[in-house]
Amino acid sequence: MTTLLTVENLSKVFHLGGSLFREGRELVALNDINLTVEKGETLAIVGESGCGKTTLGRCIIKAQPVSSGHVFYHRDEGGHVDLTTLGKREIEPYRRDIRMIFQDPMSSLNPNMRVFDIVAEPLRVHRLLRGKELEARVYDTLGKVGISPDAAGRYPHAFSGGQRQRIGIARALVLNPKLVIADEAVSALDVSIQAQVLNLLDDLKEEFGLTYIFISHDLGVVNYIADRVVVMYLGHVVENAPTDLLFERPRHPYTEMLLEALPIADPSRRKGRNKELKGEIPYLGNRPKGCPFHTRCKYAQDICRAEKPALRPINGTAQLAACHFAETLDLKGAYEAPIKAIA
Repeated sequence: MTTLLTVENLSKVFHLGGSLFREGRELVALNDINLTVEKGETLAIVGESGCGKTTLGRCIIKAQPVSSGHVFYHRDEGGHVDLTTLGKREIEPYRRDIRMIFQDPMSSLNPNMRVFDIVAEPLRVHRLLRGKELEARVYDTLGKVGISPDAAGRYPHAFSGGQRQRIGIARALVLNPKLVIADEAVSALDVSIQAQVLNLLDDLKEEFGLTYIFISHDLGVVNYIADRVVVMYLGHVVENAPTDLLFERPRHPYTEMLLEALPIADPSRRKGRNKELKGEIPYLGNRPKGCPFHTRCKYAQDICRAEKPALRPINGTAQLAACHFAETLDLKGAYEAPIKAIA
């Protein structure tokens, strides 16, 4: 496969202002993130709230500046560019190639703009089309996401949540991007509407040749749509694996914990566990030493409290995990028996 995006040693630190009597604090939201996105794949980023997955998405598109590290975008004509070094004008062409779908369509759509203008705005900002050509592109894109051109003169409040999310998808796709970052794109929708939007995203991926970074806390959704999964905890990547391998045999205890909490509809494949996640995520301003997960890990030993494990391939497979005992722990997947053989 061809690499489209590379994130290298990316960190993001938020500085909380101090005062005359109190020293300011640093919150490390992302800590030395490394990952690649291959052209044509759907890469899911999962984890509990506060793990840094949304911050990572925003740093990739430079909606937030990074503290250190690089985001390399690989161009079709060859070579790559480090998006983190580009100024406001220099990054504009790459904002056409990398678009974002936001979690809450009601708050991300301007309530004072008609649907036509919402979808047309990126074309006008980037000065790509005008007049009849702009109208044709907008109506065509709305049609592809299931919004009738007759509805283009209405305002966002006149639509349901699922329809508003389709409008947000149309706004992202109108520039014919190569990479779309979907930040909790279906979490605010009813389950039945979620399925419709997920199927739409899958169809659009094939039609437009898209690559997705799909940010979610819902492993059920991730299992349906993703080719590969990156698991984040407390600003670290703790596991990176193809979806089927991760669900069959996780290599990190945190992934096992997430899978234990996953409801399985089929009784023949349900383990009957469906436990709640144990413990609380530590405060970012006072993160644990050693392995970031050791305060909640039932397998933790002295080395876990003293030394942070490296993210590495496990037993020659396509799975990467940051656990001192990833090669030897017998962790449980989401199913009673594997669906496919483990490499």
